[in-house]
Amino acid sequence: MTIDDLLAREQIRDLLARYTYAGDRGRVAELAACFADDGILEYPGNSGIGPEGILAALTSGAANPAISFIRHHITNPLIDLSGDTASARSYFAVTSNNGPDHSGTYTDRFVKTAAGWRFACRIVRIDWQSPSTLFRPMVTRP
Repeated sequence: MTIDDLLAREQIRDLLARYTYAGDRGRVAELAACFADDGILEYPGNSGIGPEGILAALTSGAANPAISFIRHHITNPLIDLSGDTASARSYFAVTSNNGPDHSGTYTDRFVKTAAGWRFACRIVRIDWQSPSTLFRPMVTRP
């Protein structure tokens, strides 16, 4: 592994964290900016293409007032590099002020752009969800 490979992996890990922190804080425009101009976000019940389309998809519903905070925890990102593109698969678990909510996997493709690494495609798969969930995925919170 080269120094460039190590730097790319760290920059991709940083992108994963920026996406997560922005989403958990309701900063949906910052989250959408993590995507390439033609980047795709697919999650159960919705999708978007490009930062503007992703922003529109993520703000299409109302926030649930019973949720005062949400936290996504990403684990075990397995990153494969191939020049100016990469792929990764990660596990995630979500908690809120109401307890464990849901968990699943992210399947990602990345592209290195002039602005740095960005998502080319993110597919969100939910593997488990609490029967008492109050969470409506990916809507702006106050």
